Amino acid sequence: MPTMLMRMMAAALLLAGCSPKPASEAAAVNDKEYAVTPDAVKVKAGILSGELTEMKVTERVEDGSGRIDTPARLTGKLVLTNVSADQSVRLLGGKVLYIDQQGKTIELEDNRAEPTLRSASSDGNQERLDPGQEAAQSVEAEFPAAALKPKRLKEIRLELLYIPSAYRQQTMNFGVSVGAKE
Repeated sequence: MPTMLMRMMAAALLLAGCSPKPASEAAAVNDKEYAVTPDAVKVKAGILSGELTEMKVTERVEDGSGRIDTPARLTGKLVLTNVSADQSVRLLGGKVLYIDQQGKTIELEDNRAEPTLRSASSDGNQERLDPGQEAAQSVEAEFPAAALKPKRLKEIRLELLYIPSAYRQQTMNFGVSVGAKE
């Protein structure tokens, strides 16, 4: 009987030693925002004018360790306006480039997708802007960690891809008269 008791105590000690330790609390992850100055910029290029507003860069960082949970992303609102008097524009898309103080592109880290702009209407077709029309869309693009360093980023460049086409409005008059039927 004492042997049986010793075996049970040994088994209990083994089980107690092998039981999983209580999970430590996960560190909180918070958004770290970086201001973009100025946060709104208006430019004109060819037959399009554009305004990029509400710009900010956000990354998600783990409290305590400082580990990056989600890499930095640029967000904002882009409004494009067709300023041509006689050409419509079919927007196909574009890409976002980050330019440093020497005029060179700041590359993204490995395994991050090239920041692009998609321009499609709700039905999936490319958006067409007739003269004087504007289109607004949200911008959310990957942002290089190197550009977060002070005085590294000089400008954000949008390379837009579009097809211009002649736009004409003409009137056709059809001479008619209405009379009683005989």
